[in-house]
Amino acid sequence: MGELVALDIAGGPAFVDELRRAWDRGDAVLPIDQRLPRSAAAALVATMGACVVVDAGGANRIDGGDATEPGDALVMATSGSTGEPKGVVLTHAAVAASAEATSARLGVGATDHWLACLPLAHVGGLSVITRALHTSTALTVLPGFDAAAVTDAARAGATLTSLVATALGRLDPTIFRCIVLGGSHPPVDLPANTVTTYGLTETGSGVVYDGVPLDGVEIRIAADGEILIRCPMLLRCYRDATTPVDADGWLPTGDLGGWLDDGRLHVEGRAGDLIISGGENVWPEAVEAALRDHPLVGDVGVAGVDDPEWGQRVTAWVVPRDPANPPNLTQLRDHVRSAHPAFMAPREVFIVGELPRTSLGKLRRNVLRMPSGE
Repeated sequence: MGELVALDIAGGPAFVDELRRAWDRGDAVLPIDQRLPRSAAAALVATMGACVVVDAGGANRIDGGDATEPGDALVMATSGSTGEPKGVVLTHAAVAASAEATSARLGVGATDHWLACLPLAHVGGLSVITRALHTSTALTVLPGFDAAAVTDAARAGATLTSLVATALGRLDPTIFRCIVLGGSHPPVDLPANTVTTYGLTETGSGVVYDGVPLDGVEIRIAADGEILIRCPMLLRCYRDATTPVDADGWLPTGDLGGWLDDGRLHVEGRAGDLIISGGENVWPEAVEAALRDHPLVGDVGVAGVDDPEWGQRVTAWVVPRDPANPPNLTQLRDHVRSAHPAFMAPREVFIVGELPRTSLGKLRRNVLRMPSGE
């Protein structure tokens, strides 16, 4: 039996060295988000049952840690629908399958060089390191995203990286041979060298590239439209020994989608995000995309709010491009109605200073809030 080693250190050569050491001992690794308050990091270590914490001061043994199974490589903390952290257990076999399939799809060769600059506590960031290690590809790891440092790394030889949309917008994308884009919905003007991905922590990072499943990945659409995935990259279980995978090996993703006419997978969004207003189905992502085109809108989030007449009303939280000149409801409704049916136009708009987003830029739609007194 191995141990779970929490790596509470910033991204860089030391992180990679400690990951290698843990794996060489037969231990699994839990990356700790460096932006967490110390109390939250300690609580996460306890919840995940880590046996050892490695920080800048060295290794410290923790009482009450839980062993790992032979072959376990990673435990990735992720929040479920309740917000309670789950520990996704990924095996070395799953990590290897992901590394091989992604590298094959991207045509990674001997002259390539990976750059890791996303948070390593998220599978999209850590998978850059694990695939580079598995394929013996050159690797540079930064402590986080900094546009100047990323640009310098590319000039020094990095050819491949993984980014989110907000980071992509701060760079000249042509400095890389290929950019793997995860996180929130991609920009409309996607650079030609960018590959969009779809996946979950439970799938060990992206398993669908530009709408096409990676080799070895099976996708099925259930009768209710939910996307199901079966592949060798899937988690072994959660840290509490429960598993979301059914007896036939299928993982229900909680996302709804379908196949486009050209055979690519289209992801509509989270099943719980669908707004049903007046009997009509409204996907918030489509409304958000329309609103972002408005010249007065800097950022926007859309969700359904319970309504006695409509069941739910389409509601938008808007960050204005210029706080002194915010858009009004009529302007935004007219803008959406120019591209979509009227039932998709927001019935209510709140002007806010910022939206709740994860470190990878994903909108935390479930925590959008009505102003006090509403």
